[in-house]
Amino acid sequence: MIDHVGLRTSDAADVQRLKKFYVEALKPLGYALLREFTAEDKIGYVGVGLGLDGKPDFWIGTTTDAPMAASGPMHLAFAAKDRASVDAFFHAAIAAGAKDNGAPGPRPQYHAGYYGAFVIDPAGNNLEACCHRPA
Repeated sequence: MIDHVGLRTSDAADVQRLKKFYVEALKPLGYALLREFTAEDKIGYVGVGLGLDGKPDFWIGTTTDAPMAASGPMHLAFAAKDRASVDAFFHAAIAAGAKDNGAPGPRPQYHAGYYGAFVIDPAGNNLEACCHRPA
């Protein structure tokens, strides 16, 4: 099981841009901003942690002591409790600035009961919300 995952940005301004997007896009899935590190913390990292139930498991950040390239386009899939949450994620992400990369709907090519939606985030990552329950 994966404990957490992080998107690396090229600078602190991009952390803030993506924070704004992800706070809104992941809200329908129950995610919230749980932790934030700034340059004033002097730990060599600026970033934010989002998650569920008080535990950040999705991080967006960059180093402050040495320039670092942003992570390349990735595919990130977040679990949704039901199909309505997938729909809500899609609409929230689009409203927050994502590009449509696959409207909510069944994806039987993956397996029976798979329901998902895909968007491209402002950094070019393919973001998905999915539910594995039948209708």
